[in-house]
Amino acid sequence: MSLKEQLDNFKKQQVKCQTTLSSIASSRQGPSPSSSLRRPVPAAAIIHNKPSAPVKFSSDTERLQLINNVRKAPVGAQIKRVISLLFETRQAFTPEQINERCYVDMHANKAVFDSMRKNPKAHYDGRRFSYKAEHNVNDKSELLSLINKHPDGIAANDLKDAYPNVMEDLQALKASEDIWLLSNSQEDVAYPNDFKREITVDDDFKALFRDTEVPSDFLEVEKELKKYGLKPVTDTAARRAAEQKYGIVMSKPKHKKKRKQEITKRTKLTNAHLPELFQSLNASTSRN
Repeated sequence: MSLKEQLDNFKKQQVKCQTTLSSIASSRQGPSPSSSLRRPVPAAAIIHNKPSAPVKFSSDTERLQLINNVRKAPVGAQIKRVISLLFETRQAFTPEQINERCYVDMHANKAVFDSMRKNPKAHYDGRRFSYKAEHNVNDKSELLSLINKHPDGIAANDLKDAYPNVMEDLQALKASEDIWLLSNSQEDVAYPNDFKREITVDDDFKALFRDTEVPSDFLEVEKELKKYGLKPVTDTAARRAAEQKYGIVMSKPKHKKKRKQEITKRTKLTNAHLPELFQSLNASTSRN
């Protein structure tokens, strides 16, 4: 291709970008003022009394380059851009409105349009696209109701895209002791704070609990805790070093002998998943 042909193509591209930019500037639409509702709201047009000033190519080169780069980007990158728009605004947009807001032209790119229709994070009603969260909850009360329906726990990562301040509400429910928010090695899990619910415990977990031996030397217990990233409350090594250095022997505190409490029929059982703990109760019941 000769230099003249390259220049001609560049001029044509400039004219095309100028036309696109002018169209965007003349029909610019703003978001709906209400974004607190869970149901996606169609992006309403804002009528400006003052006409928009004409956009010149020379003064908006960077923007034109951005539009060109977006439309030449891979399909996945354009989809991510649209999903980010839907997530941040929580509004419903037509393809034309999406083009105006983030420069992704789905009419000109059928692959992007078809992928957005099948995307699990997007809902398409035949006209508009909106964000589709993992769980359909609106506020803190609905969040609490959802967690109460999951006695085995629900991952916090599955809740974080429900609505904008969901993580703050999750911490507020934890602070008010309406839920338990526990951390494992990978993620936080929310549990309902209701001991009346029946929880199914796997047999493998029961066997692991019964077969686990606690070391007799508390120094070994502290080492095991540190091994799994837990900080022990006690420091046996430092205590023993102080005993050797200063000749102080830490005597064990004297505990009052408590009367052994027998398990009766009226005893409230909280460890029903460990039946061997209640053999004495069963034996006494059979004798009676």
